Amino acid sequence: MTAEPPALAPGLYVVSTPIGNLRDLTFRALDVLTACDAVLAEDTRVTAKLLAHYNLSKRVERYDDNTDERARPKVLAALEAGRRLALVSDAGTPLVSDPGYRLVREAAARGISVWPVPGPSAALAALAIAGLPSDRFLFAGFPAPKSAARRTLFEELAPVRATLIFYETGPRLAESLADMAAVFGGEREAVVARELTKLHETCIRGTLAGLAADPRLAAPKGEIVVLVGAGQARAATPEDADRALTDALTRLGPSEAASEVSKALGLPKRELYRRALALKGSV
Repeated sequence: MTAEPPALAPGLYVVSTPIGNLRDLTFRALDVLTACDAVLAEDTRVTAKLLAHYNLSKRVERYDDNTDERARPKVLAALEAGRRLALVSDAGTPLVSDPGYRLVREAAARGISVWPVPGPSAALAALAIAGLPSDRFLFAGFPAPKSAARRTLFEELAPVRATLIFYETGPRLAESLADMAAVFGGEREAVVARELTKLHETCIRGTLAGLAADPRLAAPKGEIVVLVGAGQARAATPEDADRALTDALTRLGPSEAASEVSKALGLPKRELYRRALALKGSV
């Protein structure tokens, strides 16, 4: 005999939903979706299919970037009145390149209980199978649609010593990979994961140059995750040292400032101390 799900306390539940395979919905997520008063969904049609798969009849209300300002006050009022609401995105973990953080922030500020109901995430699923270092990673969301802005972002991230994770659309993938190869370097390791947990799941590993030229990635369909191997730390320049010392001198004396910057940038403390004295004399 199946046990009854536990009673659901009032508040906002941030519920992760399958990214493809509907059997990836967790038991706890099913409990919440069964017992909640309503579901806040990025796309009501997508969520309706998920609920129908599990034979759930539930009121579903649209909550996305276009409705956020208008809907948020009503949602907060319902939560303050003791309602139990589930927030879901089209797929995966809400708030990861999806709407909702303003709602969570304001709910928490008002003392409303907010609970995570963890589960699928395309970014983490891709990281798990990429074969790239996973002890340190940075999720950077969707790159800009235009090449110039995209390259600016990549230049900022180039020295980051962590695996980089991006989401990208099929029509922009080839151009985005080409920009990555130009900025990060063509020999840098990368992985493109597509349609994870679905029938046509694909994971292609290689260099950025190789992936950018791969005909299979010219304009693929489906949800896409791009992972780029960690960059190399850039040696600190005299300008970097001056900026760091100038900031440190607003809080510390020359000796302490030199010590702090030495540890942060890996530069000799004696030289930094002399420079700090010079900067101190000019401020």
